[in-house]
Amino acid sequence: MSIPPDRPLPPLPGRLSDPGEDDARPGEVAVALPEAYDAGVFYIGRIGTPWTRRADCPRNARGSDAVCTIVVDDRWAAALTGVETCTHLLVLYWMDQARRDLVVQAPRHSSGPRGTFALRSPVRPNPIAASVVRLVGIDRTRLSVIGLDCLDGTPLVDIKPYFASTDAVGDAVVGWHAGQKS
Repeated sequence: MSIPPDRPLPPLPGRLSDPGEDDARPGEVAVALPEAYDAGVFYIGRIGTPWTRRADCPRNARGSDAVCTIVVDDRWAAALTGVETCTHLLVLYWMDQARRDLVVQAPRHSSGPRGTFALRSPVRPNPIAASVVRLVGIDRTRLSVIGLDCLDGTPLVDIKPYFASTDAVGDAVVGWHAGQKS
């Protein structure tokens, strides 16, 4: 789980599709992707986790108590000022190994196909993931956190403080998921 500082980040934008491991399951629908990108993203670091295969990752970020490492590139070190006062952070990361062309997916744990925007799957047009993590330590540009669900080496997009007063919505409901175990 050690991330060498000179390890190159995957090129933007990440994998568009993969005819191997992520072949469409029955009921899934893929679309042609746009010919050009609308924006660019700066990866600000990398994430170190114990998981090297997608099948080994927790199904969601609350599914593991593994301590993971967020390594922020040195150029962004000053941006971490004050982060040590936070108990929780919102971490945005780029799921660079995910397909990007499925609009309907058939998750293994689901009773049937669902639209990509009704799922938290990494397979999406822009594979941006978000997790609320607990900050357990910080050493310069290395943050130790609990609450991630991504592959080792995943590119980091952003870090924001988590505000329970404004970020949590206690009465939020996902109808198709109501009554299921997380």
